[in-house]
Amino acid sequence: MGVRLHLPASFLPLTLGILTLLPHSLLGKAVDEGNSRNSELLQRVKRGWVWNQFFVLEEYTGLEPLYIGKLHSDMDKGDGSIKYILTGEGAGSTFTIDDGTGDIHAIQRLDREVKSQYVLRAQARNRLTDRPLEPESEFIVKIQDINDNEPKFLDGPYQASVPEMSKIGTSVIQVTATDADDPTYGNSARVVYSILEGQPYFSVDAKTGVVRVSLADMDRETRENYTVVIQAKDMGGQLGGLAGTTTVNITLSDVNDNPPMFDQRLYQMSVPESAPVGSVVGRIWARDRDIGVNAEMKYSIIDGDGRDTFDISTDPTNLFGIITVKKPLNFESKPSYTLKVEGTNTHLDPSFRHRGNFKDVTIVHVSVEDVDEPPLFDQPAYYVELPEDAEIGTVVKMVSARDPDSANNTVRYSIERSSDPEKFFYIEITSGSLMTVRLLDREEIGWHNITVLAMEMSKSLTQPQPASVTVAVKVLDVNDNPPSLAHYMDTYVCENAKAGQLIQTVTAVDPDDPLGGQHFYYSLAPEAANNPNFTLRDNQDNTAWILTRRGGWSQQDQTVFYLPVFVSDGEQPVQTSTSTLTVRLCSCDHEGNVMTCNAEAYSLPASLSKGALIAILACIFVLLVMILLMLSLRSHRKKPYLCDEEENVHENIVRYDDEGGGEEDTEAFDIAAMWNPREVHHPLGKVRKDMLPEIESLSRYVPQVCVVGGGGDSNVHGYVLAKLLEADMDPCAPPYDSLQTYAYEGEGSVAESLSSLQSGASNTDHEYDYLNDWGPRFKKLAEMYGVLETNSPPMW
Repeated sequence: MGVRLHLPASFLPLTLGILTLLPHSLLGKAVDEGNSRNSELLQRVKRGWVWNQFFVLEEYTGLEPLYIGKLHSDMDKGDGSIKYILTGEGAGSTFTIDDGTGDIHAIQRLDREVKSQYVLRAQARNRLTDRPLEPESEFIVKIQDINDNEPKFLDGPYQASVPEMSKIGTSVIQVTATDADDPTYGNSARVVYSILEGQPYFSVDAKTGVVRVSLADMDRETRENYTVVIQAKDMGGQLGGLAGTTTVNITLSDVNDNPPMFDQRLYQMSVPESAPVGSVVGRIWARDRDIGVNAEMKYSIIDGDGRDTFDISTDPTNLFGIITVKKPLNFESKPSYTLKVEGTNTHLDPSFRHRGNFKDVTIVHVSVEDVDEPPLFDQPAYYVELPEDAEIGTVVKMVSARDPDSANNTVRYSIERSSDPEKFFYIEITSGSLMTVRLLDREEIGWHNITVLAMEMSKSLTQPQPASVTVAVKVLDVNDNPPSLAHYMDTYVCENAKAGQLIQTVTAVDPDDPLGGQHFYYSLAPEAANNPNFTLRDNQDNTAWILTRRGGWSQQDQTVFYLPVFVSDGEQPVQTSTSTLTVRLCSCDHEGNVMTCNAEAYSLPASLSKGALIAILACIFVLLVMILLMLSLRSHRKKPYLCDEEENVHENIVRYDDEGGGEEDTEAFDIAAMWNPREVHHPLGKVRKDMLPEIESLSRYVPQVCVVGGGGDSNVHGYVLAKLLEADMDPCAPPYDSLQTYAYEGEGSVAESLSSLQSGASNTDHEYDYLNDWGPRFKKLAEMYGVLETNSPPMW
């Protein structure tokens, strides 16, 4: 008989799959049995196992264990002698078997997404002997899928970008949703995509999940970021399917679709004329709505009168144009410039050329600010040659500087003293005439590098800037120094010298430096022209020989000879000098080597010893000390009060801070003699009464009474003048004037203080008419400073 499979109606579609999972031995027996029905030679295979069920649905949620299948052997008589054993994946933990009936149950919830099938092994044994009654067989339990998992976007949320102005249908990104359900069973894993948010800008392909542009000419400058929500639904999108969503953040990337445009049609800038080359004048900006490389600019000056004076470059961000100074500026020559500047995009997109030229033009007006500039000399440096015999006051050079500013201020000149420390030169402050103030000497200083300063004179300039120039003065040589022998000449002649023998070669030096070189001429001085002992030969090469004129020399006759040598140069004016050559007579051997010479000129007389010389020097020292001591004592001697006429005359001011009690203090000063000058007893021989003072009154407008011959009324003024004249004529009077000031006259005086020291603090006019009311004692003061009661004219 064949294998009998009892399957429920719901499992009929899976019959083919079940058969493929049956044990190979069982299937083999069934095929052989079917193929040999008509063959009597083959034996019928005995059925050993029976399975009633092989599949189970996942996610079973019942309270009772889920029945899966049944094991049954033909040897089972139902008496309980056979024991069924289940082994393999999940046996005992996930699956259990009733060892008596062979029923298999699932005791745990099954999840196909966790494990889709289990491989089990079954065996029937004798319960008493534990002997296998059937060979062990293997079977598979498959978990049937249900739609219990929604689609998921494992890579979401997504970030994507698409160029702005893209055409409709341009692909942006592809999204993929994954469904954990079995894709081979039903529609549980069949996913369909749709867009929930992001219309009408974007769309999604339902099958592939490709997001595309669905709106043309989207402008980044209008809107840059978009959020698109994509849904994935299983069951082919049918009602009841599970769904999952994700977000796609889409950014429009920039393209160069906007031309640049300057933010100003006219720029106004200024720069001081002292700005050095390379200085920044200002910056301009051609704004571009694009970003990144699409907004990078290149600037150039295409026209204007300042295109050669200024330059323009792009800053490191490649956005701004930087205008700089290209050449030195001068407000006085050109106070303003105009530039025509063009800005162009550096990265152009050919697809947008139809929108026009991606460039713009603007005008830049640059004003040059006036700056106080230092004076400008007419030459960068001066060079002058001046002979060294130039007289004092000789004009060396006329330097000239002007104020380059429009104010054209006056320029004053001076010499920087550090360049002329010896003060050989002077410059006239207004004309710039550089002249000598000392005699020059080329042999002392051959070059003078004078720094002349020029400075503007203006009240508006608080700190004027000086300018300087160098005046190089070369002192030309003049033949103003006589030649002289090169060194001190001291030679010798041997006693055995013959006539015509050379004893010395002489040379000369001259600090002058003629253009043609030095040419010296030698001869004996006129007084020695007929010298019987020596003669001189001029070699015509700036040297001369001293030769002996005779032989037969003897130290007994003379030991030292003095020979004057006359030297002259060859320049005009000719300079000459005479030097004396000392010739000593010595004893020499036959080869001319000196053996002894007379040393009289170098030694002291025999009668004068060293001790005597020391004694003389000591006496001289003591004498000098005594003289110095006498002079010191004399200088400390007290000088007499009355000095000689040769003494210096000086003035003393003696201040008295407190003069006493005014009229009440009569002991301070006896003024009786001043009230009656006639009572004053003059020394004999000094009669002053007939003297008319010649000194005018200190007040020109106050009439005075003259003292004539002692007659008439005397006055204090005349007396004072008489005493003053007496002091002037007296040679023994002190040679200085004494001025006594009285700051305060006391409190007892009716007239209070008469001092004028504090009168400056008062604003009242000094009127002295009230002196007439003070009585006869103030009559003279009233006559001097008040208004006279009489109309008599003044006497002097």
